[in-house]
Amino acid sequence: MFPNGFFGNVLSRYSEDSDLDSVLNGSSPILAEIKAGEFFLCILSALVIGFLISVIYMITHRKEGYSQSYVMTMIMLPTIVALILLVINSTAGAISVAGAFSLVRFRSVAGDPKDISYIFFAMALGVSCGIGYVGFSIVFFLILAAVMFVIAFFNFGGTKRRNMTLKITIPENLDYQGVFEPVLKRYTEFHKLRRVKTTNFGTLFELIYSVNVYEDMNQKKFIDELRALNGNMTINLVFFKYDDKIYEN
Repeated sequence: MFPNGFFGNVLSRYSEDSDLDSVLNGSSPILAEIKAGEFFLCILSALVIGFLISVIYMITHRKEGYSQSYVMTMIMLPTIVALILLVINSTAGAISVAGAFSLVRFRSVAGDPKDISYIFFAMALGVSCGIGYVGFSIVFFLILAAVMFVIAFFNFGGTKRRNMTLKITIPENLDYQGVFEPVLKRYTEFHKLRRVKTTNFGTLFELIYSVNVYEDMNQKKFIDELRALNGNMTINLVFFKYDDKIYEN
């Protein structure tokens, strides 16, 4: 299964005498055809690794939740990337196309940096399988998977989720200065008005606060008291700028 050793290249089309300089400058000759066994080994390895990455993602995100489409993306992506690299006849060209392909996700959808790192994880292993280094892919997956499990288990870098962003919508005729201070003082350790902007063609204002709420704070009661002051208009309580809205009334 691994003719050149576990860490060797499983693709026989990469000749042993091809030098690195000729590959990097694009002057390497057209490579030989791929054997059926090599093709299935690379593709199935990428598929299995993509599936395992999705499992790790689901386990490490079981508390905050995750999107099924994102899970499916991580299963498909390594296999698609591996196929692209397999059918291209030079290493330099394959890596160039894979690099351009990887930008599609990041230019089209903004998300949590942790989620984007999983896309990079899947991309890297897809590239590794696509150029024949299946052994390296397996070892790299095992190392990073173990690290991710340890980080998730110990909640490394986690906070008590008290740092939030509060967005309050008010009508244009409401003098907001000092109106919400009594409520904010009761429910937060710290609060600061960061930005005021107009919305809905200037008929509404949106106040954006940075707040540190108390751990045992009743969020529903907090929002209800704010609603009584802003005319029952929209209030958003967000953990940080990459999170979806948690409470909206």
